[in-house]
Amino acid sequence: MKTTLPLSKQIFRSLLVGCTLFTSVFATAQSGNGGQQSIPELVFKNATRESGSAGADGTVYRFSNVTSNVDALVTIAGRSSSLVTLSTIDRTGTGYDNAFQPEVSYNNGNASSNRNWWMDFDVRFVTKDGNTPVTVNEFKVTALDVDGDGSRLREYVGFYNAQSYILENNTQLSVQNIVATIFGLLTPGRQFDGPTTNYNNIDVTATRVMTTLGYSNKSNFRVRAGGATGNGSSSAASRMYSFWFKGFSYTAPVQSTLPVKLMSFNATLGTNKVDLKWVTAEEKNVSHFEVEKSTDGKTFSSIGVVFAFGNSAEVRNYAFTDNNVNSSKDGVIYYRLRSVDVDTKSELSQVRMIHLSKRAGAELSLLTYPNPASSDLRVTIPAQWQGKKVAYEVISQNGQVLISTQNAAASQTENLNISKLPTGYYAVRASCNGETAQQKIIKQ
Repeated sequence: MKTTLPLSKQIFRSLLVGCTLFTSVFATAQSGNGGQQSIPELVFKNATRESGSAGADGTVYRFSNVTSNVDALVTIAGRSSSLVTLSTIDRTGTGYDNAFQPEVSYNNGNASSNRNWWMDFDVRFVTKDGNTPVTVNEFKVTALDVDGDGSRLREYVGFYNAQSYILENNTQLSVQNIVATIFGLLTPGRQFDGPTTNYNNIDVTATRVMTTLGYSNKSNFRVRAGGATGNGSSSAASRMYSFWFKGFSYTAPVQSTLPVKLMSFNATLGTNKVDLKWVTAEEKNVSHFEVEKSTDGKTFSSIGVVFAFGNSAEVRNYAFTDNNVNSSKDGVIYYRLRSVDVDTKSELSQVRMIHLSKRAGAELSLLTYPNPASSDLRVTIPAQWQGKKVAYEVISQNGQVLISTQNAAASQTENLNISKLPTGYYAVRASCNGETAQQKIIKQ
């Protein structure tokens, strides 16, 4: 991807649109009444603001007639900080006209060293001029020109809940696992980090900085457009991203299938033990799960193996108990799952934390840390609430609920992202079965 110079527009639009409709060759979209239609390509043009303020979180843009009788609603789902802004939802006059091309800027285009930023977009496919979801049986979306500024900055893109992805054999993109809570569900994804090398223009033959994602049976999806600097600053932190909803030919393609759709992963503290439970909705050629543990959140080691069903389209429940825990000793333990397929490829889950303290859960009170906090706030609930439905709220001094979320089977310690809140004093409130606990916090 490039800075805001003349680029190929078709690439960017495709990325956001592709997660719900198929533009590779043909896609079959099924509406609420069961009708089906062949879709040769999704076209993102002439966006209009449906609701909200321009560039603000929660704002919805409508792309009409991305295909016959189908519109796309694109919502700004969030950003890493207030320094991240949307210059335009779909850049025109450059790039590819049929693509979705948001332009995202960090700090007015000037990023100091060791910075990382992103903006998330949710894309929903709906009936023309309406809001009825349209499910797409199969589609592909290609991120093009994921590169850098030629010096210190690199772009990256993220996709959630895809079935597969393709990279060139000698790709310059590196891949890492990401996890987000989307519509209340823990959703795994892949992040593709580009090089600092600057590739001229947007070239569909530059397959070393491209990736193609495959989706099936989706009416919505999320895509992330981000960037990062290394040891030096960059004045090229205003970037245009290009997503094209179709497949492309690779010289030596390497396809990876994501083996597991993880619905939930929870950790609860008992007496000198931690119970880990997880639920999968879909498994493809999965061999086993490795349970990994850490005391610093950085270095993990395997503490056990749970064999998987292997291939399943049904909901499957798993459990593992770590008996090597001293619950009277202060500290934090981190857990994660590594799902391994039959070809030894693996992906990681979200990290779960357990807070060890004589105080934790002893009374009907919350333990919040760090406090003050700037982004991630950890909330430890009473012991008797673990594994039950718990609702969490962050409340302003005037009583306004600013953040609200819930977990149907709460872990001992949950994470709340408060990065978007202004600096000041707040209260965290948690409720379970008619009981309520509250704790004051400081956002710095």
